[in-house]
Amino acid sequence: MTQLSPANAERLRQAFQRCRKMDATLREQLETYSAASREVFPAYSEAVDRLVARLRENGGGEYAPRPGDVMPPFLLPDEAGRLVSLDSLLADGPVVVMFYRGHWCPYCRLNVSAVIEAEGEVSKLGARIVAIMPETQKYAQRFKAESGAPFAVLTDLDNGYALSLNLAIWLGPEIAQLLSYLDLSDFHGNALRMLPIPATFVVGRDGLVKARFVDPDFRKRMAIDDLLAAIAGTGG
Repeated sequence: MTQLSPANAERLRQAFQRCRKMDATLREQLETYSAASREVFPAYSEAVDRLVARLRENGGGEYAPRPGDVMPPFLLPDEAGRLVSLDSLLADGPVVVMFYRGHWCPYCRLNVSAVIEAEGEVSKLGARIVAIMPETQKYAQRFKAESGAPFAVLTDLDNGYALSLNLAIWLGPEIAQLLSYLDLSDFHGNALRMLPIPATFVVGRDGLVKARFVDPDFRKRMAIDDLLAAIAGTGG
């Protein structure tokens, strides 16, 4: 099975840097990086295509909370080890709950960069953002530091909260082998080979989901304009 060579890893790093600097929408950045990844590491892109097809066929993410549903509560540690609850965040206004795969994921890093750029507008609308990822505190700290995120990054160890939302997926041997250059067991503190489906939920002060973006294809994320419109629709 094809492995990612050091030379190709460098090509992907450079492609990521170019995409992050693009004067373009988040969707355009993601699509550009996806095209570069397919060219440089086709075996992985093709494996992801097969995984996404299986997830869609089996309703991956379909049963996550929908608009009008109560957003299940959480109590999770942030990058500094402080426990953060959904209720405490909602006390100050609407909350954007965002699930990320990890600090290593270029699509997550492009996504968080775009969200950070919009954070000022999010704050003006009276909302707060919180990121959730399945990595240990050490890597949550790295994700926050490297991205410059002004919001909390919470650790959902063993994907417990993601599982409760029907968002956790098992990678399977093919994807795991292609990602073997990453030490996911160290990142996660376990050898489960599970990741969340990246998702965004806009939760009103009443605790109800107002909007969501859930797609088994991690190469796609909620558009920033759609995110801001959803927050504005909560009424603050």
